[in-house]
Amino acid sequence: MPTFLLGLNALRLQSAGPTFFIGLNFRTNQGTAVSALCFRYHASIQSVAGMVIAILAVLLPACSALGQAQSDSLEQAKADGALRSSYRHQTPRPMSTGTPKPNLRQFQEEIGPVLKKTCGQCHGPETHEASFRVDTLDPDLINGQDAAWWVEVVQVLSNGEMPPADEDVQLTDEDRANIIDWLSTELQLASQVARSEHGHSAFRRMTRYEYNYALQDLLGLPYDFARDLPPETASEDGFQNSSEMLHMSAVQFATYSELGRNALLNATVRGERPESVYYSIPMDAAAELMRSGRDKGSFNPNSPHFVNLETSVGVQGRYSYGGARYSWKPSSTRPEVPKLSPHVFVLPANGRQIFDMGDQLPDTGTLRVRMRACRTTTAGETWPDLRISFGFQASNNSEAAFRVGNDLAIKASPDDPQFYELDIHLGEVSRNPYRGTMKLGSTPNPSEYLVLQNLHTDQKLGRIQMDYIEITAPLHEQWPPVSHRRIFFESANENDETTYAREVINHFMQQTWRRPVTDVEVDSKLELFGRLRRVSEDFQEAMIEVLATVISSPEFLYLVQSESHGDSINDFELATRLSMFLWCSVPDEELLSLASQGQLHQQDILARQVDRMLKDSRMQRFSKQFVRQWLGMQLLDYLQIDRNAHREFDELLREAAQQEPIATFQHMLQGNISIMDFLHADYTLANERLARHYGIPNVYGSEFRKVSLTPEHRRGGLLTQAGLLAMNSDGKDSHPLKRGIWLLENLLNDPPPPPPPAVPEIDLTDPEILKLTLKERMEDHRSDPACMSCHARIDPWGIAFENFDAAGGWRDMVKDRPVDATSVLFNQQTLNGMEGLKRFLLENRQDQFARAMTHKLSAYALGRPLTFADRASVEQITADLRNKDDGLATLITLVVTSDLFRSR
Repeated sequence: MPTFLLGLNALRLQSAGPTFFIGLNFRTNQGTAVSALCFRYHASIQSVAGMVIAILAVLLPACSALGQAQSDSLEQAKADGALRSSYRHQTPRPMSTGTPKPNLRQFQEEIGPVLKKTCGQCHGPETHEASFRVDTLDPDLINGQDAAWWVEVVQVLSNGEMPPADEDVQLTDEDRANIIDWLSTELQLASQVARSEHGHSAFRRMTRYEYNYALQDLLGLPYDFARDLPPETASEDGFQNSSEMLHMSAVQFATYSELGRNALLNATVRGERPESVYYSIPMDAAAELMRSGRDKGSFNPNSPHFVNLETSVGVQGRYSYGGARYSWKPSSTRPEVPKLSPHVFVLPANGRQIFDMGDQLPDTGTLRVRMRACRTTTAGETWPDLRISFGFQASNNSEAAFRVGNDLAIKASPDDPQFYELDIHLGEVSRNPYRGTMKLGSTPNPSEYLVLQNLHTDQKLGRIQMDYIEITAPLHEQWPPVSHRRIFFESANENDETTYAREVINHFMQQTWRRPVTDVEVDSKLELFGRLRRVSEDFQEAMIEVLATVISSPEFLYLVQSESHGDSINDFELATRLSMFLWCSVPDEELLSLASQGQLHQQDILARQVDRMLKDSRMQRFSKQFVRQWLGMQLLDYLQIDRNAHREFDELLREAAQQEPIATFQHMLQGNISIMDFLHADYTLANERLARHYGIPNVYGSEFRKVSLTPEHRRGGLLTQAGLLAMNSDGKDSHPLKRGIWLLENLLNDPPPPPPPAVPEIDLTDPEILKLTLKERMEDHRSDPACMSCHARIDPWGIAFENFDAAGGWRDMVKDRPVDATSVLFNQQTLNGMEGLKRFLLENRQDQFARAMTHKLSAYALGRPLTFADRASVEQITADLRNKDDGLATLITLVVTSDLFRSR
């Protein structure tokens, strides 16, 4: 926030009363903008109120203008930082056709003497801080053993971290640029040589989520096939798909075999179409039951949920929130949909209603909820959202209800109600353990129910009305279902078991193994079918067992690479690598077709496929998985916020906070927006609950949409998103150390060194320590020499977040004391809170952030950690990205079309 200085001077001018000369000076927290406004106000001594109004007339527009200036200032910092990019000023160097040789002559004549003079005092033979000596580094980066140390040198020089600002001897800009240029060239050459001499294995099994998505796509079912698999351990980069982590034990392999068989049983059916159970209730019939009192299980007669639209007027504000229960009676006959009724059921804002379905639902299959509904008003730019949960209450002490599907946005107007529907997969939800074993009305109770919940908060604008609800279970729109026909497709050879078995096996193997299969491989499975058929009840039973071995084979479970002496993976392997990257699943027919034609490796075709895949709905999997792993968002799943201190952090806010970074990434990807918007943007993606937390008005509903921000909101970019702030707190208060480390590790790819052993902890039992602010405690902790080296690199970054509390809310005061979010970096650069942090990153660290994003995305795309040998490719991709305006989709295309992605 800006600081304002107001000066008043009163002069007596004859009998005309006092004249006040009012001067207003203001500046930003960074001290980067100073202005002044003056005017003269003439009034009688009694009109002080008039004088105050006059002051405000100047002050308020000034605040607005300054806020806009601050926003423009950050956007200008973004533009200025881009112009400073070293990648945008690089001259492309021709690739050497011969064996690269180190440029030792330039080092001996120019680089070495400067380093010795500037760095030798702290990192020389007499003093070698951090166990590092610059005078003993081998300048031969290609053949020597010190390339990793030289990477550290170029990093600290590029970031301005060395020499420290308080040292007497400093590098000139020319010397710094010369050293960085020499080092960059040598590192590039050394990386290319290392990559040509040492391969990197991306051989790994599928992750839990990849396995699940792959089976969903292959079988055409939305089930959670991987719920019995343990979660993966993350790599140092934070990714779960890293080859170094994805091994398999014999026990795991047995689990995959059982999961594959169960998946095939779920996808296939036997016999005739099963009978469905139907529940339906027109609201005019329900209203009649309510009024007559003939159904004691009906809605509370004292609660006018039912309204006759033809006769009732002014009923708003009298609706019940009690969640009364209505018991449906099922039928085996599909009901006819009634005409629109004047009687409607009204679900108020924040209201919920339970519909009891008894104990007649099938064990498996799809349950479809279908309702004719609308808003009660079209006033305002808002609509209610309906959430449906499936649950049961066996006794007074055991109740469970689980959200199913996505929330339904009820946008239909009252004069044109529409049908809304949602499918619930009964085999995928928790069921009442007493169903089928007890009588209705007994204890425990075997019945199950649906809960309809209106998520809107405005009682005038957010009500839902419906005149008809219908449930069907199990739902089969065709028989056999599509999932069955994907495996047992129609064929002229269906009556010839051996021939049809070969067709089914061949087709299924090519789909699951993601490549052409040989006659020998098909014959092997056909031989297995012959042995199993003799002991099986029928053809389908034997085939399920054969196909279960196909789907539990390493050819399906692993991302394999064929034996080859070439540097590049083949087109089928490329198709799998690409689909696992962008869809977290197996390649579709178009990718496999291009691979079979030998065209996929062509750069222009590959780029077009990236564009196509990013427009596919399966791309949302990539957004979710990459963002959660990149930012370490698993922390938010299990974070316990102190609700006594932060009552606003409810489950709806947690859900919204978890979605915001993913929705932001998705928006930027679809628009190919600059990755620098991750550091600062004048918008965010929010829904009603999150917007309310941020103080943004007129945002309604659970859908995420782009919301413009002003400087007064103090948001924009990842650094100020509530979920990321909350997960890096301790649940009660902010945590500068966590936030600083998170920024360095996840956004800048510059993790601090691990703490030394036996680090003293802050003594919170010391009453003198308790009197200190958090910042003062950290400064006291840093005074210990054992702690200084680490904390000097971390604390300043974390302190800049101090205006945000544990729930990610803005605060100006902590325990009646103003928040002090100012800190000083290693190079004596002052960070004045979040705006100062953003400004510094935008002006000075764009290249580092772009390189970090390239590194993280490449590691995720390849499914393995990156090494020094990959540095040349990462640098080239980053340079291309910076010269193409930093678009997020551009970055993905550059990664996919790079030699790094296409290489073995």
